[in-house]
Amino acid sequence: MQNRHKSHKSRKLRTFLIAFVLLFVFGGAALGMAKYRSVKGSVDSSFQSAGVNNTDVAAKLKAKKPISILIMGTNSGSDKLSRDYSGHTNSMMVVTINPETNKTTVDSISGETAVKGISGEKSSSPVELNEAYELGQAGASVKTVQNLLNVPVDFYVLLNVSGLNKVVNEVGGIDVTPKWTFDYQGYSFTKGVETHMNGAQALAYAGMTGKFGDYSRQIRQRQVVTGIASKSGSISTLLNQDFINSLSNQVLTDLTFDNLKTIGTDYRAATKNVVQDHLDGTDTTINGENMQVVTKSELQRETNVLRNSLGLGKDSTGNIQYVPSTKATTTANQY
Repeated sequence: MQNRHKSHKSRKLRTFLIAFVLLFVFGGAALGMAKYRSVKGSVDSSFQSAGVNNTDVAAKLKAKKPISILIMGTNSGSDKLSRDYSGHTNSMMVVTINPETNKTTVDSISGETAVKGISGEKSSSPVELNEAYELGQAGASVKTVQNLLNVPVDFYVLLNVSGLNKVVNEVGGIDVTPKWTFDYQGYSFTKGVETHMNGAQALAYAGMTGKFGDYSRQIRQRQVVTGIASKSGSISTLLNQDFINSLSNQVLTDLTFDNLKTIGTDYRAATKNVVQDHLDGTDTTINGENMQVVTKSELQRETNVLRNSLGLGKDSTGNIQYVPSTKATTTANQY
């Protein structure tokens, strides 16, 4: 079951958060004051508090302490993410950035992970982790992930995958090498063959469901945002206000502009050394629903990884693990 994907070849690897920082912080800093204010306005328009009383994150950033961010991908069905959006988050990643060790860790969590309940919300048991945002938006998602893994979450970023087509088109398309061969929505993708994708192609590639499992979708979404990030490093892109606006329209976050400035300057070196991991579960049919059931030992392993990456001491994993009855039907996880 210990099927983990890790890579230290990270100069080409960027999560959406890193793209976000490079775009809005370094782009704004490189421009005049008027442009800087425009970039700040775009970032501010994406701000929405999670309503979670965590530690003093401003003090943590000032002291250059390790931080964690919950990044969630959703498909709103719209080309703009509204503040009152409530839906599933089909992909989730806990990203830790440690300027003390100069390392960033990206841990993927399947939205289909079964938990005993959503923190602070009325729900059945078991319930899929991706229902947390639908029931209680970012606050419920943050608290549930914290209770699942016993790891603090300092910030969140919600990314609207269905609106990425406009972002991809703004950068002139992206280059992606598919990890699977499949046809979807009229487009064909071939494993191992680098493909230049426009917005519609990239959206189809990232959004294909059903085949290859949920973790496959997380990988494909990460490939798309990595492709956007690699294109966003040019000054010509950063000068494009339409691109900045289209990106900010697809994001809700409790990262402020000042937070991003600090991360962009004091944490940048850590983003050049990225390790990937994922919470490994087993496909299980429970009450007719397909869910990912994770063992206590796997949850503990992931807790150890994340707490270590944050410079925290060892501790037990969270307390909302779902243990299926003998009536549940399990199938091997192919990842």
